[in-house]
Amino acid sequence: MKKCLEAGVHFGHQTRRWNPKMGKFIYGARNGIYIIDLAKTVERVNASYKALKTIVEGGGKVLFVGTKPQSQQIVIDEAVRSGSFYITNRWLGGTLTNFRTIQSRIKRLRELETSMEDGSMEKLPKKEVALLKKECAKLQKNLEGIKEMRKLPNAIVLVDPTIEHNAVLEAHKLNIPVFAICDTSDDPDTVDFPIPSNNDATSAIKLIIGVMADAVVEARTNGGLTEIAYTVDEGEEATMADAIRVADVAAEQHRAAIRAARKAREERFAKMQAERQARFAAKKGEAVKKGEEKTADKKDEKETDKKEGE
Repeated sequence: MKKCLEAGVHFGHQTRRWNPKMGKFIYGARNGIYIIDLAKTVERVNASYKALKTIVEGGGKVLFVGTKPQSQQIVIDEAVRSGSFYITNRWLGGTLTNFRTIQSRIKRLRELETSMEDGSMEKLPKKEVALLKKECAKLQKNLEGIKEMRKLPNAIVLVDPTIEHNAVLEAHKLNIPVFAICDTSDDPDTVDFPIPSNNDATSAIKLIIGVMADAVVEARTNGGLTEIAYTVDEGEEATMADAIRVADVAAEQHRAAIRAARKAREERFAKMQAERQARFAAKKGEAVKKGEEKTADKKDEKETDKKEGE
């Protein structure tokens, strides 16, 4: 639980943005934000870990999916570390349900990469080469993480089931179990193994996805994994009271930041006003001076005309 607390796993969404089905995983609300019950998170993490490990021990392959910007690199790193597949750019419709078509696109990607590596592509006209390289780059962007996926995965691990709803639907049609990080605004009933957690913060995503990757690695090494993201021993080192205190500190820091920003804005405005008034006063002084000079000139002209008339 300590790791979860440090990673900010307990911070949910604002209370006005929530899914009632997540109520069983919510500890309470603090400063307008739901606090996730970390005891429930740890419980679900353990259950998901064991289930995923069992799937991999049976020869199963895992697909990690995370297209949110803050999750992309984490998903790539953990999938590569665990020897799994990944999708981080966008979920192509039919990735699972129309796998044969996806396989044909993967085959095309391999052909293009081969022609680039052996130099055969360079023998073509420059315009055609440019088009082929553009096509290859697009395919790599969407398919790089599943290029070696010869058959459908046996499990899918998602960062956000709401954003990846198409992946969830396709997995359900094919009876592929889905493990997902569910925030307080998500529907946990849409996935097989919901893990209540913040799925926006990079630290929280890294922790949970790291645990799932650890399950894959441990299954493949027959328990030889020596370093994992979460251990049972850490569960005794923190409580929900600690989570509430952290939430209060974070809220106060947020309010302090708002006050500081407001004060800085007021100071900038006051400075601008002072500068504007100074410029106005300077212009007014110049105008008065010019007016006095004109008056003096006219007076001199009148005196000159008077003398000439005499």
